[in-house]
Amino acid sequence: MEDKSVLVTGGAGFIGSHIVDRLVSENPRRIVVVDNFFHGNPSNLDEAKANFKNLKVYDSDATDEKAMEKIIKDNAIDIVFNSAVVPILESFDKPKWTYEQNIGMVTVACELLRRGAYKTLIHISSSEAYGTAMRVPMDEGHPLNPTTPYAASKVAGDMLAMSYFKLFKLDISIIRPFNTFGPRQEERGVIPMTVSRVLNKEAPVVQGDGKQTRDYIYVTDVADATLKTYKTEKTRGKIMNVGSGKEIQIGALIKMIADIMGCSKKIKYEESRPSDVRRHLADITLAKKLIDFKPKVSFEDGLKKTVEWYSERLS
Repeated sequence: MEDKSVLVTGGAGFIGSHIVDRLVSENPRRIVVVDNFFHGNPSNLDEAKANFKNLKVYDSDATDEKAMEKIIKDNAIDIVFNSAVVPILESFDKPKWTYEQNIGMVTVACELLRRGAYKTLIHISSSEAYGTAMRVPMDEGHPLNPTTPYAASKVAGDMLAMSYFKLFKLDISIIRPFNTFGPRQEERGVIPMTVSRVLNKEAPVVQGDGKQTRDYIYVTDVADATLKTYKTEKTRGKIMNVGSGKEIQIGALIKMIADIMGCSKKIKYEESRPSDVRRHLADITLAKKLIDFKPKVSFEDGLKKTVEWYSERLS
């Protein structure tokens, strides 16, 4: 990628900033970040800035078509990694706005690609598009059953991108990460929230009965998969799961965090989160076939790293 000029929308966010870090190791010609810092944090880019001189950061909104077009043209962008998103919890309070923002970002990215402003779009989706598992493991043919406006926006964005691929023969690939975790995740996430509670001498909390499951994948593995997706032409026009292929109960996750942190307080149980997905387990057969994907970071090692990272910053 040394001759490429690359743009990451949402590049100061959780997954986006790790994609930026991974891009730095590829030494492209230029890395551009577009982020309105609604959820992104400038400090997430400190490492990238220290290691890569030709990094530009624009405080701009990825739904602003004119602004995006100018940024892309001014920087002669070749590739857009679209990781910008309004996250799931926001859709509980601002459902219409969350849906419209998420759709708007994909629409702008696809339309500028159609008009030839750049060459390749790698779009980051979400396993929330599937809803609760109707069968496991969940492959890419699993029915789409979104249970939140956020999830509905991810389904719609994926379908829109695929329609641009089919109708206009554009260079588009989509990855669907399952539950991504690691440093820099928003503090409203279950892992950082639990770490914060333990540090504050509070009891860990489980929403629901704790038997709901997730397929956790460490964020650097998602970043690796994202770049491999770009480099692999066979991924074009496809939606591909990225997960661990392993199932973790939320109750077990909370207990593991408490154990790592030496917390002996009894876990507190509260009401389930509205429209909470009951079960997730990824089938990553397609990712193995197309990009030779295999997670490098185990759940246990990733959790220890994540707890240590948040403990240092929240204590």
